[in-house]
Amino acid sequence: MADAIKILAPVNRDQIRFLKAGDNVLISGSVYTGMHTVQQKLVETLTRGEQVNVDLRNHLFYFVGPTPAKPGRVIGSAGPEASGWIDKYSPQLLAQGLSGIIGTWVYTPVVIDAVREHGAVYFGAIGGVGALYSKRIVSTEVVAYPELGPEAIYRIELESFPAVVIIDSQGNNLYESAKAKYRRI
Repeated sequence: MADAIKILAPVNRDQIRFLKAGDNVLISGSVYTGMHTVQQKLVETLTRGEQVNVDLRNHLFYFVGPTPAKPGRVIGSAGPEASGWIDKYSPQLLAQGLSGIIGTWVYTPVVIDAVREHGAVYFGAIGGVGALYSKRIVSTEVVAYPELGPEAIYRIELESFPAVVIIDSQGNNLYESAKAKYRRI
């Protein structure tokens, strides 16, 4: 990805506001992870008016539940998660200050509106290549909910993790614009 834009996480929303749907990026730095159970716990905690275990402000959240690491590796397969439950929790997590989400899912208008409202970015990663993505993860640390095993919140350090801007901070959606482009051909 020679033409990729380099992103260093954590990153505040103002630093990524220039990204446009369709931009290729390489993400390095500290990112949080989690799947359904941890996101549900976070949202339930927020709904009760309690503080969450981690400060989500200015962080990217990678929707992933990694497999156990093989000997000599820091993590197992770490491909992006795609499921409808992401739509249920993303708006509330974005409201907590997340700068962006990394996943693989065609979001509903509710989530696209939340991305735009909060000036965040949705980065798309390719499903099915978790073994390759794991090679871009150089360290991991469980930071909350260790009892959830692979679904705990991890802080992972990425090195040149490839992604594409799917939904930019203005709400432009690559999935829709690409379909429209090819309809005209």
